[in-house]
Amino acid sequence: MKFVLLTGMSGAGKSTALKMMEDIGFYCVDNLPIPLIEKFVELSEMQSSELSKVAVGIDIRSGRALTELHDVLDRLEADGRSCEILFLDAEDSVLVKRYKETRRNHPLAAGERVDKGIILERERMGFLKKRANYIIDTSRLLTRELKAEICKIFVENQDFKNLFITILSFGFKYGIPADSDLVFDVRFLPNPYYVEGLRTKSGNDKEIQEYVLQFQEAHEFLDKLEDMVTFLIPNYITEGKNQLVIAIGCTGGKHRSVTLANQLYKRLSARKEFGLKIEHRDIEKDAKRR
Repeated sequence: MKFVLLTGMSGAGKSTALKMMEDIGFYCVDNLPIPLIEKFVELSEMQSSELSKVAVGIDIRSGRALTELHDVLDRLEADGRSCEILFLDAEDSVLVKRYKETRRNHPLAAGERVDKGIILERERMGFLKKRANYIIDTSRLLTRELKAEICKIFVENQDFKNLFITILSFGFKYGIPADSDLVFDVRFLPNPYYVEGLRTKSGNDKEIQEYVLQFQEAHEFLDKLEDMVTFLIPNYITEGKNQLVIAIGCTGGKHRSVTLANQLYKRLSARKEFGLKIEHRDIEKDAKRR
């Protein structure tokens, strides 16, 4: 029997993920009392049981009993019962925003600000994150992208490395993305904005792509960037990094940055050791301003 413990930070998407696990064939139980976990696993493994895949949701609502979970997992492991742990996480600023949007109280805030509860929760949940087999940072994930990551792990059985990369194009005149890990400025390339007939098009259009990529400097930049990112990825994975945002910027975030972000995405998309997505933050802003 496959037994998965689904846990993580409040607001990171555990309830949504549990429904997704159910959709792919798992028998799911949320917030099972920790003293009952061992008995539940034992009953699930009985020959009369038809359960082959089980997921149990555990979070900070377990209260003081959460401290017992470490010993429970040790005993399951000692008995030869394998337990895989999926830990959902998100940046503190994202968690605060989600709580404000839903107008819910953090279970540990106790009348204080939400961020106080998040800090305390990170302390109490830290041991589970350290033991986790899989860590998914949902800070920038859409629902369908979270489902794709879960399917990679539990349906496609891919070698999951806990790193999700976002390639993000942007315009410097709208500000550098606050969550960027690596920022690259491609304003050294000629700007299609000043070429007749190209201003209204974007880096998603063939005409802009041909214009930008006609310059040897664009290809040299992509070669060097791909080489550096390829070097950094295994080191980030080793250090336990879960989310990497590579931001590529030009003046307006519509032409050069979009073209080169798309090209980098194509170059990295064949690799399977990390999740990958692309976003164009400012591609429509000039049109809206007009």
